[in-house]
Amino acid sequence: MSFPLLTATAVLPAIGAIATAAVPAAQRTAAKWLALLVSLGTLALAITVLVRFDPGGDRYQLTESHSWIADFGVRYELGVDGIAVALIALTALLIPFIILAGWHDADPLETGSKRWRPTQGFFALILAVEAMVIISFEATDVFLFYIFFEAMLIPMYFLIGGFGDRAHEHGEKVASTQRSYAAVKFLLYNLVGGLIMLAAVIGLYVVAGNFSLQEIAEARANGTLDMATNTERWLFLGFFFAFAVKAPLWPLHTWLPNAMGEATAPVAVLITAVVDKVGTFAMLRFCLQLFPEASKWATPAILVLALISIVYGALLAVGQRDMKRLIAYASISHFGFIIMGIFAMTSQGQSGATLYMVNHGISTAALMLVAGFLISRRGSRLIADYGGVQKVAPVLAGTFLIGGLATLSLPGLAPFVSEFLVLVGTFTRYPVIGIIATFGIVLAALYVLVLYQRTMTGPVKPEVSAMPDLRVRELVVVAPLVALLLFLGVYPKPLTDIVNPAVQQTMSDVHKKDPQPEVEAAK
Repeated sequence: MSFPLLTATAVLPAIGAIATAAVPAAQRTAAKWLALLVSLGTLALAITVLVRFDPGGDRYQLTESHSWIADFGVRYELGVDGIAVALIALTALLIPFIILAGWHDADPLETGSKRWRPTQGFFALILAVEAMVIISFEATDVFLFYIFFEAMLIPMYFLIGGFGDRAHEHGEKVASTQRSYAAVKFLLYNLVGGLIMLAAVIGLYVVAGNFSLQEIAEARANGTLDMATNTERWLFLGFFFAFAVKAPLWPLHTWLPNAMGEATAPVAVLITAVVDKVGTFAMLRFCLQLFPEASKWATPAILVLALISIVYGALLAVGQRDMKRLIAYASISHFGFIIMGIFAMTSQGQSGATLYMVNHGISTAALMLVAGFLISRRGSRLIADYGGVQKVAPVLAGTFLIGGLATLSLPGLAPFVSEFLVLVGTFTRYPVIGIIATFGIVLAALYVLVLYQRTMTGPVKPEVSAMPDLRVRELVVVAPLVALLLFLGVYPKPLTDIVNPAVQQTMSDVHKKDPQPEVEAAK
């Protein structure tokens, strides 16, 4: 039997989470180093998956299949296509940076604190989330996917509610209340979505007789499984609702600004750059593949919702006073672009959406982590409490600017390629939607440049006059992310070569071809 590489990639962080939680309470530094080493080991396995994956080979590769709950047709089935490989690599890449950035975020507030292993618990929960996200990208059994899609809510709830941001203008008591509120809101929204999806999963089993994604998709393609139109639409809506909450899509987005605002900066990155990508990924893997006709039926409504997300998120980002909530609303706008690209039903749009998932993860990580370093120095999330930072901490200000420029998709940085492809792919089939969506770009330039102007330029405020520049550990976190933004901005080919074959197969699933350009006959 060949080595189960996909299982190992998900199991290693799970074992690491247990081992980190078991480290004695007094050995906080050992727990940190253990978590970091486990995350680096997971990254090595993810790179191995990336190297072994053949873009020109079978759709699902490195497959594993074992009987699990035979009476109900549930199997332990794993397999990756190009889209999953890219997102597994993104997840494994970001977790070491999240751990390094949060190195001191879970240290006790005072010497001799009796809180139960706060440091060990914090890093163990991060590794647990990593394990669940990776296996969600790998699962090709619908029931197996559902279990981990829901299970990741538990560690995320504790990361938001138990290890929230300490920088709060109204003190620790109010901060604790707001953290609890944000964690409960996150949990309730996603649980409701998950329960609706569970009903759809059960309905899919009743119709298809099994949970295997590949078997159901093949049966749909060759005509041996014929769903009634209304049945397919209801099942699609059940799946899509859960994914739209996770993504998040307007109007199901309201949990995200609370969660990102109250979480520590590394956990905020974990939410929007890692966990939320499961929602958009699942739209491509499950909604379009299992319910192709219903996906086309729902496309106009979904495009309108995505367009609202783009403009609404950007407008609210412009008006934010809180730095972290600004980045959260910007992410809502970016997720609107991703979902618009998926449902534009063009190869450019879906390739752009997949690239956007990866590039948004890198750019948001860069911007949010530098913002976290800034907030930890000043002790405030309010934009008005800063000014003139570039004069006292030029490296911090410079990396903050690069992260911001990537967020507004400046040409030469990775997100530009993604956004351009999404807009081109949308415009070729839905020109009005594509034109209106470009206003999101204008608004992005506004909120990013205003944020930089108010925090980094102008007179130096007394509270930031002694602010230190980025330390070595912080530079180790930020520098690789900046390098990736530059590299993928000028040379995205390694990524597009991996994802494009999977996108073409998805287009085939929904029986769509790219619209041909209209060329006027020569007079």
